[in-house]
Amino acid sequence: MEHTHKLRLTLIFFICSTLSLLGIINLYSLQIRKHTFFTNLGNQQYHVSITTYPPRSSILDRHGNPLALNKDSISAFMLPRTIKDSRMLKNILRHNFPDALTRLLNKPHQHFLYIKRRLSPEELNTLEQKHCKDIHLLTEPSRFYPIAEAGPLIGITDTDNKGLFGIEFLYNTDLIGQPSTTILERDARSGKFYFSKHIQEEGRSGKTIQLTIDVNLQFLIQEAVSETMHIFDSHEGGALVMDPETGDILAIATFPTFDPNKPQDIVINNTKCRPITDTYEFGSVMKTFCALAAIDEKVVTPDEEINCMGVKTVILEGRTINTVPQSVLGIASFKDIIKKSNNIGIAKVAKRVGTKLYDHYQRVGFGTKTGIPFPGEQSGFIMPPSSWSKQSIISLSYGYEINVSLLQLARAFCIFSNDGYLIAPRLLLNQKTPPPLRIYSSETITTMREILEKTSTKGAGKYGAIEGYTCMGKTGTANLLDHGVYNPHKNLFCYVGSIEKGNYKRVIACYVKEAKKHGLYAATVAAPLFQKIAEILVIHDKIW
Repeated sequence: MEHTHKLRLTLIFFICSTLSLLGIINLYSLQIRKHTFFTNLGNQQYHVSITTYPPRSSILDRHGNPLALNKDSISAFMLPRTIKDSRMLKNILRHNFPDALTRLLNKPHQHFLYIKRRLSPEELNTLEQKHCKDIHLLTEPSRFYPIAEAGPLIGITDTDNKGLFGIEFLYNTDLIGQPSTTILERDARSGKFYFSKHIQEEGRSGKTIQLTIDVNLQFLIQEAVSETMHIFDSHEGGALVMDPETGDILAIATFPTFDPNKPQDIVINNTKCRPITDTYEFGSVMKTFCALAAIDEKVVTPDEEINCMGVKTVILEGRTINTVPQSVLGIASFKDIIKKSNNIGIAKVAKRVGTKLYDHYQRVGFGTKTGIPFPGEQSGFIMPPSSWSKQSIISLSYGYEINVSLLQLARAFCIFSNDGYLIAPRLLLNQKTPPPLRIYSSETITTMREILEKTSTKGAGKYGAIEGYTCMGKTGTANLLDHGVYNPHKNLFCYVGSIEKGNYKRVIACYVKEAKKHGLYAATVAAPLFQKIAEILVIHDKIW
């Protein structure tokens, strides 16, 4: 009996010792080996990190008028794990939000699912009438654009309020600012009470972006462009207005466009700000800069008479040159060749300029980006002399084998209103730009101004002139490439020019692409659009 008793005591001792050892090992593991793990776990229960973004900053025009503002939007969501009336919910989704129903069926155990973000007023009204307890609403930040006509320039934000394109995309980081990170110590049991609050990282508000655009001009000029597109049944066009002394872009209109307040209706191709992002062969408008090169190189004088043969078609050194019936001339002065836009005469003068024509085109900024802060700007293209064929110098004289943007064209024309200085275009009001660079003498510019004034008032650009104001300009009608061949029935009509009175100066460039009516020319399509925009400007700016 005594022996049995000792065995029991020994067994109990070993059991207790073993349990104590296991307890010590477990405590060692908990307090030493896994100290970091449990410390972090405790911190997760007691400490909460909250990241808070400031409201997205506004985009303003040159006068402080809003181009992009914040607003609250309503989004709908569901909690698949706690659905109370599955039949009703699925029926509503099936008839109104089929995509959401598909997501629900694919992820029935998801904790949270959006039904749709940024509900339209009609969709919100539908959900409120259904009174479904399984559909919940929440308020999220979004954007509102007071001037829908500026959509391609301003851009839009996505459902997370991040910029997708345009100014919203380019300056997204500046607009959203810096988020604040706050550490809260809470009651781990209820999670409702906080013992302390510590700001780990101080945030900052976003930076307001102010553009050189004038909202009133933007609206009016977009309306003028859209009206012209409908008159000529054209599917694409645009216009741009610049201050030739400061480089400020006052309006950029493009067609087709879109309403940024209706993102569900947006067609991607309509989001391009074409005057900046697209380049074209603008045709005879390039005679302006070919003439500038010839005058500056002193290979011709304004009054020199040149034989334009008096026909529509000639063979010059084995190359065919055509000119339109309205431009046919016999022996005519060089200034009349520009005024009447005769291809034969300008081609003969261009051959005198030779490869230096390429240098002059580069000098006015063709073939390189303007440096404007906007995504998608194109540099364009000029056929270099090393790749020239016998046709190249002829084509370059009247606007082929050279692709430029409407912005580049307007910038280049500014030199005629700016005494030969090349300026940098400006889209941000506080943007620092390089100082103007003189690239032509006052003598050359004065001669060209005389030619361009006569072209605008008595020549091909007469339909763009306004009585009582100094107008200069040049038209351009170009055939478009169609499956690798220039199609005479598909055209691009362009006009670039300026309107001045006293110290007031504005440069306007506009174009209309592929009007459905045939037998049209820039003089009857683009020049009237220029005139309409010029009238808007002088009335808006009260230049009497």
